[in-house]
Amino acid sequence: MKVRVQSDDFDLATELAGFGQAANTGATVTFTGLVRDDTGVLDCLEIEHYPGMCERAITTIADEAAARWSLTDCLVIHRYGKLKVGEQIMMVATAGRHRAEAFEAAEYLMDYLKSRAPFWKKEVSRDGADAQWVSAKDSDEDALTRW
Repeated sequence: MKVRVQSDDFDLATELAGFGQAANTGATVTFTGLVRDDTGVLDCLEIEHYPGMCERAITTIADEAAARWSLTDCLVIHRYGKLKVGEQIMMVATAGRHRAEAFEAAEYLMDYLKSRAPFWKKEVSRDGADAQWVSAKDSDEDALTRW
């Protein structure tokens, strides 16, 4: 299992080379989150975090997923810094004996990363207007109730 919090972009093919190669792995699932512009005026998303604390929190979430679904492999990468529209923010990869386990574990990780990983996001518009902190969404909190 690997957890990384970094400012640099990542290459999906490189990250997945050799991922999930245990003999009892029957399925792998990957998800990549991108910066999207819901408003039509977004220049970038600025993501802040507390080094050390953030990695520990994500590792705890990943450990819980690995134990709950008996994963054979798990990878979580989350970026911070100034990210432009279309850039990769994060990726989750899970490997398990069966596809249902890998899919469920990936969804669990994404839901918990969205709501519980200690990141703070600020939307910066192209027109130079004041940057706005992104508030927590009820829908993200509601997603946790299924776990």
